[in-house]
Amino acid sequence: MLNLDLQKRVALVTGASGGLGQAIATTLAAAGARVAVHYGKDAQGAARVVESIRQQGGEAQAFAADVADVAAVRELVAAVEQRFGSLDILVNNAGMDGPHQLVGADDDPKAWEKVLAVDLLGPYYAARAAIPIMERQKRGVIVNITSVHEFIPWEGYSAYASAKAGLSMFTKTLAQETADRGIRVVAVAPGAIQTPINASVWGNPDTLKDLDEKIAMGRLGKPEEVAQVVAFLASDLASYITGTTLAVDGGMLIYPDFRHGG
Repeated sequence: MLNLDLQKRVALVTGASGGLGQAIATTLAAAGARVAVHYGKDAQGAARVVESIRQQGGEAQAFAADVADVAAVRELVAAVEQRFGSLDILVNNAGMDGPHQLVGADDDPKAWEKVLAVDLLGPYYAARAAIPIMERQKRGVIVNITSVHEFIPWEGYSAYASAKAGLSMFTKTLAQETADRGIRVVAVAPGAIQTPINASVWGNPDTLKDLDEKIAMGRLGKPEEVAQVVAFLASDLASYITGTTLAVDGGMLIYPDFRHGG
């Protein structure tokens, strides 16, 4: 019988005060990990996640930091190590898609830069702070949450798509750099997942129907379906996997519109 066991592992999940990050944090805790629940602004949401984990018999604590600030991220990782004694799993989940803007039309370079700072520089800052700890332990896993938009362009969201594509290549390059130090680096690319952030889409029958038609399985994913994949990749069951992206998208990337011909 396969056993997905994260006992004695310490996990830091960024952007874990709600949505996908919350599901990842609670799933890792259910597998036995002690979890650092990071949040940017939503202290109440992070507190609810921590309380939920503790009620299930797990161990968790909330930590605040601006992931776009290199010094703040360095202090975050140091605080997690001090509190829990190690850092075995880093899940770079915090992200934003930014405003809908067409390049050269109504775009604001500051908004573009903000998306890259959070979605690409944030994971870089966290990884560079975590790697020395993992190297001393001769063990560690970094999971970067990208998106199907590391593969699929998205009109009006060039910053987001560029950041996620960049994060994919960062994943591969970092995996190459750290494989001989006992560290694995992988990415998970969610498709359309039913979270509060996109409630305006799945809450409208017309937009939901349009979205479902873009998915081969014909439905949105659940946060738990992504979180379970993250837990698997963070575990020893995935001990020979590094430097790749696993899409959790219900078949969005197989272009269901083409199932009846091109």
